[in-house]
Amino acid sequence: MVERYSRPEMAEKWTQHARYAAWLEVEKAAVKAWAKLGKIPQEDADKIVKNATFSVERIEEIEAVTKHDLIAFNTSVSESLGDESRWFHYGMTSSDAVDTGVALQMRDSLNIVIADVKMMMESIKVRAQEHKMTLMVGRSHGIHGEPITFGLTLAVWYDEMARHLLNLEQTMEVIAVGQISGAMGNFAHAPLELEEYAMEELGLKPEPCSNQVIHRDRYARLATALALLASSVEKFAVQVRHLQRTEVYEAEEFFAKGQKGSSAMPHKRNPILTENITGLARMIRAYAAPAMENVALWHERDISHSSTERFWLPDAFITMDFMLHRMNSVIANLTVFPENMMKNLNLTGGLVFSQRVLLELPLQGVSREDAYRIVQRNAMKVWEEIQAGRATTNEAGESLYLNHLLADEELRKSLSEEQIRECFNFDYYTKNVDNIFKRVFK
Repeated sequence: MVERYSRPEMAEKWTQHARYAAWLEVEKAAVKAWAKLGKIPQEDADKIVKNATFSVERIEEIEAVTKHDLIAFNTSVSESLGDESRWFHYGMTSSDAVDTGVALQMRDSLNIVIADVKMMMESIKVRAQEHKMTLMVGRSHGIHGEPITFGLTLAVWYDEMARHLLNLEQTMEVIAVGQISGAMGNFAHAPLELEEYAMEELGLKPEPCSNQVIHRDRYARLATALALLASSVEKFAVQVRHLQRTEVYEAEEFFAKGQKGSSAMPHKRNPILTENITGLARMIRAYAAPAMENVALWHERDISHSSTERFWLPDAFITMDFMLHRMNSVIANLTVFPENMMKNLNLTGGLVFSQRVLLELPLQGVSREDAYRIVQRNAMKVWEEIQAGRATTNEAGESLYLNHLLADEELRKSLSEEQIRECFNFDYYTKNVDNIFKRVFK
């Protein structure tokens, strides 16, 4: 993971020290459980819980010889203890400590991501309320459609993030699972009660039926949840990038005093933050593939999953945390240009009102086919005039499309001038915004 993308709170969850600290936490929970079951002396258990420690440097030194990280860890910890060290890692297999330790890391990291999502939702909500009635044009296929508000765009983002929040909370239930079931997961050397006591101590649920590892469909659920979240954040970023295009210029990332956009072109103000987010989303989605491929391990276990998880777990969490904070900053500080939004809304000479006219004609007894033909015929005239460079409004400020409709004799047989002009009222398109907001921001 590139260092510049690391936020300390999340990065610290995935250091080598944090990894071994999680293992030690699991081992101590097992010792406490053995003592509770009366299988080891309480005095020895207390000594282990109080005194057990490790050295990352010493573990690496031992591992260079043993070629086994968990054995090196156990040896390092045993060197900090006395005779009571015989109870350390008693009745356990490597994955009991490793996978349960990773569960602690995933749980704590996912809590940070969940907090990030809530933070971003709050920022979206504030900006949505601010721009609830800020008119802009809605686009499909990149082409102007009908009037909407920027607040509605942000409400869509909020609602999407709410779904991710629920998914992440449900994913937490899936991944916050540990095991102390011994080699092959048969509990031959450690009773189920030991696992139950230890997991209660750690704040995890026991894996109902493990083999020798925590099942990797749980990890895949996490990877796909993060990939989906990253994809939505990218969706928002792409929209900001489009809005910042010179030809559009309805919003832009905050441009700080002294900031520079190009080494060659001093005028440039580039959407670098959201472009960065787009790239990082591609990386997080890429991690979903190895996570899903790790589900199919040989028999009770192999270690083909281990090497990939040392990459994708810390990288996915650290990158996701960074992305969410970066996107939150973009949203909170986004510069919005309502005047340009209105300018673009009027860019097509009133064509955005075509459906309103279309829907009025059937109310007057006109067939939908005839109504569509009349409305489209006049719309195509406007397109031709726009292509020819003609102004989109007349001297009185009336749109080209309104002028053509008022001059259409066939249309005027069904709609009066007042009825046609009423079709060009923006209030028609914002009448339900408050009710939509009530749905979204419950």
